[in-house]
Amino acid sequence: MQPVLEISTPHGFDLWPVAEIAPFGFLPLSGELSPTKVGTAVMLIARCNDIDPDGDRPPCPADALGSFLHGLLTSDYPLAAGGLRVTDNSTRVTFLPGCCDGLEDWRDWHKFVDEGSLLGFGHDPVSPIAERFGDTVRLTVNAEQSDSLVIELSITELRHLLAGAERDLADFLALAADWASRHLPRHCVPVTAALARVLDLPAPAILPEP
Repeated sequence: MQPVLEISTPHGFDLWPVAEIAPFGFLPLSGELSPTKVGTAVMLIARCNDIDPDGDRPPCPADALGSFLHGLLTSDYPLAAGGLRVTDNSTRVTFLPGCCDGLEDWRDWHKFVDEGSLLGFGHDPVSPIAERFGDTVRLTVNAEQSDSLVIELSITELRHLLAGAERDLADFLALAADWASRHLPRHCVPVTAALARVLDLPAPAILPEP
């Protein structure tokens, strides 16, 4: 299980260094990312929230960087296209986030484990769902297909996977905080706090520059 962001094309993005990554895939988040991939992840999250401010938000700053970050920094509930990707290493079947999924909702998996109600991540034409049958979890890649590929695992296994995914998110957040201190020094604290809101994790402490 990996926390992932949906990749979109940078389209000439030049506010900070980003990696050259093919679009229409997913970028796994962890503490092992290179600086340019961290920059890509922050760009993808900020872009998800780069919308015109509503009446409850202050107007956008005039500068390009402040304007691009404005939605992320001022949203109470920032979004991140992606979710949790699950791969069965024995069959190579992969369960991907759906169109109605978002990484900001990753804790819904814990509610699913505890309560067992069906968890849906998309709709026609691709509808990934998670179902619990006693102590067994079935992840259906596309519920729109009667012969869809599935992954089955135990509740205990899923709890372990979720713990690992949370460690990956926490490690990424610490890495992103360090990245922001180097690449976005004037915005480091609010950017880190916004990323923590996206990931539903405590914001790491920001050490002052020497």
